[in-house]
Amino acid sequence: MRAQRFSSLLIAALLGGLVSVISYSKFFDHKQVLYQNPFQNARLAAYSGTSDQPVDLTYAAQLTVPAVVHVRTKSKIETTYSNPLYDFFYGNGSITRSEPVIGFGSGVIISPDGYIVTNNHVIKGAENITVTLNDNREFDAQLIATDPSTDIALLKIDAKNLAFIPFGNSDDMKLGEWVLAVGNPYNLTSTVTAGIISARARNLDILTGNYKIESFLQTDAALNPGNSGGALVNVKGELIGITTAIMSPTGGFSGNSFAVPSSIVKKVISDLKSYGKVQRAILGITPIDVNAEVAKQHNLSITEGVYISDIRNDGAARDAGLKAGDVIIKLGSVATENTSRLQEELSKFSPNDKISVIVLRDNKELTYNVILKSLENESKVANSGDIIIMGAKFSELSTDEKQKLGIKYGVKISELKSGKFSKAGVEEGFIITRMNNNEVNSVNDVKNILNDTHGGLYIEGIYPNGVIAYYAFGL
Repeated sequence: MRAQRFSSLLIAALLGGLVSVISYSKFFDHKQVLYQNPFQNARLAAYSGTSDQPVDLTYAAQLTVPAVVHVRTKSKIETTYSNPLYDFFYGNGSITRSEPVIGFGSGVIISPDGYIVTNNHVIKGAENITVTLNDNREFDAQLIATDPSTDIALLKIDAKNLAFIPFGNSDDMKLGEWVLAVGNPYNLTSTVTAGIISARARNLDILTGNYKIESFLQTDAALNPGNSGGALVNVKGELIGITTAIMSPTGGFSGNSFAVPSSIVKKVISDLKSYGKVQRAILGITPIDVNAEVAKQHNLSITEGVYISDIRNDGAARDAGLKAGDVIIKLGSVATENTSRLQEELSKFSPNDKISVIVLRDNKELTYNVILKSLENESKVANSGDIIIMGAKFSELSTDEKQKLGIKYGVKISELKSGKFSKAGVEEGFIITRMNNNEVNSVNDVKNILNDTHGGLYIEGIYPNGVIAYYAFGL
């Protein structure tokens, strides 16, 4: 009996153990996932193409590093030295000396025939620009044109079959997407840093001029001095921005960096190549960002958008039927949460383009078709031709004229009639190189500088015979 009971217990124990093993295998095996985040595989697949691989940025780095260049500039600064004791006894004995200044930054090759994008502030005032490729070849670069309103400049080197970075669509970039910044910080060539898109349409108020466009992509990819003009690329190795600025109390990277979106850069570069200046389209409004305070003041039902505080009498917006007090909420299909976003979207268009503008008026949505105009209030694309201001007709300089005089920029007074320039003693043929210490690269620069000037005007330049002259007069 005792042996029979023991056998029964042994069989029961074996059966219980077998059931336990089967249950553990079925329900507690470490390979089985009892709960899975439904977004995990989709997120990984979106960035790496597989569901079991982390984000790999080596492909983007491999593609883009050969197409980012080092930009070195040479310019001069005039420094005046004086001895107060000498001046007291013998009169003014000050000495002015020209001292060389070396600058550096980065640039991005955008075509195999040697066109390079960089920041305007990288090459501003440069007398010589040298570009060093990733393979250590050096070239003298020609400055094609600049657009200070977006801080973009276009260079050209005499080379072929170069590695280049194709444009991507910055509008497709989402918050949290991975990006690489490629550049030459502190003269260290071929440096890549990684980060994510942390914000869009940032306005830092760092550019000058009435028609500046600031709608930066913000990233936490590390940038430092020398990165300016470099590439911000997506994981496919496409150019989605030109790295431009950092926000820092020390001058070094502190967590936030900014790039001009490729949607702006692409249009600017296309215009600079075709016309020598940007064909900027405007609505003809004075915009204000809508916030809680503005919404309360004007009894608005929304706290985002662009409030039209004033409207140009003969501008594109008024011609289409928009009014002061309207709130622009969309340009086409793109939501315009603030002025920066509106400017970014407008920058893609040219004069005479037709766009739909959706506004909120008396808290009702209305749609208007607007034919955009230029800064000169014309519904057509303007060539970089002559203009007449205060009796002076300004014309662009040819490459031969610049080379003959040994200058890199300037605008010629081709005709002169009665006006402030002639009264100040300026003669026909004078080539203006600087106005109020701002270099003059184009006829458009003359207009922009004069528009931003109140009070006096100081101009520097050279005559065709090589005589350098300076003039000053009140406006």
